[in-house]
Amino acid sequence: MAVNTLTLPAPAKLNLFLHIVGRRADGYHNLQTVFQFLDYGDTLKFHPNDDGDFNLADKSSHIPNQDNLVWKALIKLQDAYHSKGVTQLPGCTIELIKKLPQGAGLGGGSSDAATTLVGLNQLWGGHLTHTELQAIGTKLGADVPVFIHGKACFAEGIGDIFTDISPPTPWYLIVKPEVSISTAALFSHPELQRDSAPVTADNWLNKTTSNAFEPVVCDLYPEVAMLRRALLEYAPTRLTGSGACLFSTFETRQAAKEAQQHVPKGLSSFIAQGQNRSPLIQTLTQ
Repeated sequence: MAVNTLTLPAPAKLNLFLHIVGRRADGYHNLQTVFQFLDYGDTLKFHPNDDGDFNLADKSSHIPNQDNLVWKALIKLQDAYHSKGVTQLPGCTIELIKKLPQGAGLGGGSSDAATTLVGLNQLWGGHLTHTELQAIGTKLGADVPVFIHGKACFAEGIGDIFTDISPPTPWYLIVKPEVSISTAALFSHPELQRDSAPVTADNWLNKTTSNAFEPVVCDLYPEVAMLRRALLEYAPTRLTGSGACLFSTFETRQAAKEAQQHVPKGLSSFIAQGQNRSPLIQTLTQ
């Protein structure tokens, strides 16, 4: 086949803060957060073929295809193309190379799904707009659209209303405690603060912000509280998303590396720099 393998990143994201400012009539929470990408994440390789078959090669996550967000993204994109009358689609094997831990608050699965939608849409001729891809992404998970959007942003609503911003791009040390956190349990926790004072895309950097889930997570998971206290000795530290990863902020990579030497043995950690344009978008526009 003339088309070569397409290799694309599926970057991690951080929630630089996360407030809940109220509850909607449908039971969902109104959020305010800032999404920023990292120059670190998973990789997807799209290997086109002539036989029309679709396969997923995932040796890392051990998730059955029917539950894997990459496979779900493929199926939904096929359906969208078929609805536009495009029925003859080239086959493809999608190779997923995982680096991001699962259940970490880094958006790994959502990013994988977004890269699948964007990558296959390019291979299939780009019949869908970014807006249409984001609409598909919403059906796959709340964080998928921001990875398709591809720019650091102030997000509102259920995290789906974006205002592009350019926050500082420091170095981060990201550490994952050995815990598995239930997002549903956090959202239903009676101590979760649901009435934070609203901030705006223009003033959030000058306001006192936090992650609404952090006190609840630290109460339910003492390991997270202990790790957070240890990391605070070196730099400002905060939970991302609904956990479990904590991120500490540094002005230089060297300072982050020095702090990383003190991460307790057995815990996974990495260093990355904030990115206001997603590495996925950067790769596609090169």
